[in-house]
Amino acid sequence: MRVVIAEDVYLLRAGLTRLLEAYDFEVVAAVESGPELLAALIEHRPDVAVVDVRLPPTFTDEGLRAAIEARRTHPGLPVVVLSQHVQQLYARELLADGGAGVGYLLKDRVFNDEQFVDALRRVAAGGTAMDPDVVAKLISGTPPLARLSPREREVLELMAEGRSNAAIGQRLFLSDSAVSKHIASIFGKLGLAASDDDNRRVLAVLAHITGNSSQGRPRPPRLPTIDG
Repeated sequence: MRVVIAEDVYLLRAGLTRLLEAYDFEVVAAVESGPELLAALIEHRPDVAVVDVRLPPTFTDEGLRAAIEARRTHPGLPVVVLSQHVQQLYARELLADGGAGVGYLLKDRVFNDEQFVDALRRVAAGGTAMDPDVVAKLISGTPPLARLSPREREVLELMAEGRSNAAIGQRLFLSDSAVSKHIASIFGKLGLAASDDDNRRVLAVLAHITGNSSQGRPRPPRLPTIDG
């Protein structure tokens, strides 16, 4: 599996390279800046990219912006953000761009090799790997899921499985218009009435994930692709 790494700290970059090579990943590029990352992603089109948020030259959000730009050129390019920071605006844009294969992990909450490698492989296969702390920050201020009706919860659960409106309708024996009405109600009750539908759909699913992980110790959830 081919991977691009973007990390500005040399020891971390070298450590990630050696770790992934030990698990039979092929590191095709290991870069330290946003421009280098964008160039490497476009040139190599890796099976997955491991990206820090804050990279040179300004150490703000170059990593995320480079990943978003690369996914515009190559839709669905798998990206795992590995950072100490949650950049909410660009993280939401990355999740809501309509493509598959997205992860967002916090460096201080990756506790072993297997957890990290499993997340990379899951994202490379088109899945999603989100740390619960990231999820909580992305949906901060969202009202409790208790406002949803039993049917709306069923619809939201199927959304979290990555099912389209048509697939939800088939599973629940509902018309497309009925599914759309339920989803619109879910958005309204979760306070997600603004922004585009893709962004609201992702945030609604994130609310579902957070609600289900609130009992017991949070663990990074194993999720399928979220589609529209």
